[in-house]
Amino acid sequence: MKDLHSAFYENLPLLRDFNQLADPSSFAAVPDEWVLGVADIVDSTGEIARGRYKTVNMVGAAVISGMINTMDGKLFPYVFGGDGAGFAVPPSAADQARQTLAALRRWAEEEFSMPLRAALVPVAELRRAGKDLRVARYAPSNGVDYAMFSGGGLAWAEAQMKAGEHQVPLAEPGSQPDLTGLSCRWSNSPAQHGRIVSVVVQPTAQATERDFADLAQSVLRASDGLDRAGHPVPENGPPMTWPPPGVDLDAHVSRTGRNLLLQKLMLLGQNLLIAILFWTNKRMGQFEPEHYKRMVSRNADFRKFDDGLKMTLDCDDATLAQIEHMLEEARGRGKIRFGLHAQDEAMMTCFVPAATRDDHVHFVDGASGGYAQAAALMRG
Repeated sequence: MKDLHSAFYENLPLLRDFNQLADPSSFAAVPDEWVLGVADIVDSTGEIARGRYKTVNMVGAAVISGMINTMDGKLFPYVFGGDGAGFAVPPSAADQARQTLAALRRWAEEEFSMPLRAALVPVAELRRAGKDLRVARYAPSNGVDYAMFSGGGLAWAEAQMKAGEHQVPLAEPGSQPDLTGLSCRWSNSPAQHGRIVSVVVQPTAQATERDFADLAQSVLRASDGLDRAGHPVPENGPPMTWPPPGVDLDAHVSRTGRNLLLQKLMLLGQNLLIAILFWTNKRMGQFEPEHYKRMVSRNADFRKFDDGLKMTLDCDDATLAQIEHMLEEARGRGKIRFGLHAQDEAMMTCFVPAATRDDHVHFVDGASGGYAQAAALMRG
């Protein structure tokens, strides 16, 4: 017998036009019985200042990777936030989610000395607090789709977590989440048209859904004028170098208790073979390098709705000035809070179940602070 998965999230329509997501009617209410999970890194701004943003991204993406593996093929909504993540699961998966978050907290502390906090909040409770949790499914390609969130429930749950409510405790020492498929072997993608701009926009309590929808549509129309709507990852995929810049992180993620140096040496060998395949465009079995690189770019989540609008854009000065003017005007009317952070490169963290399929997912952020830095600079 099918559970609430098939009754709700699996049956949501796949939206192909990102601009449709500015319309509140594109979102459906998550059932009251479901549970909302949130996690983020304590003092991510300080970690960024210490030059650890790639690690921040990896730990944030590990939350999604761990949950995808825990759910064992069942679809559920999730969103990557740079220094953390959010997701929702039906009640049948609540205990699994709690165990996974507890293991992730322990792993992040032991492997990276990076405190991760996490919380599970009943959807019914956030509604009693006057918030909502609605989701939509956006498919940038035929291989993957991403959840988009609205209603203010995700932001409320994060605030509750930071206040110490609904906390998931640490698992026992040595606990290991299943992070199979999580990697970061790509090099950063330099800006081609100006700067890589991380944008975070959230509505205030004074903004109606229509107010925010109108603003989001205006910002998206402006970004649509950029090359490939501002997509920061080249059409044929990001650069690949050897040794890969994230091999140390990959070794920490994949070693599961094994010797770190030996795991790193093994990964260097594996990645050399992969790099040779990409450099020579040689097919191996069902793996086609050129097709895979194109899908990496198509599957990238460079725009999202996450109780607001988040974008990582390769943006020229004129378009950036246009977008910033719109945001400043809306902020001046008390309708939004927003933050912008410009940098020279975009970075990517990946979850690849199988390189021969097209369902690999790629989380995009700015390479020197990205969403976390933009959020820290928010004004409103």
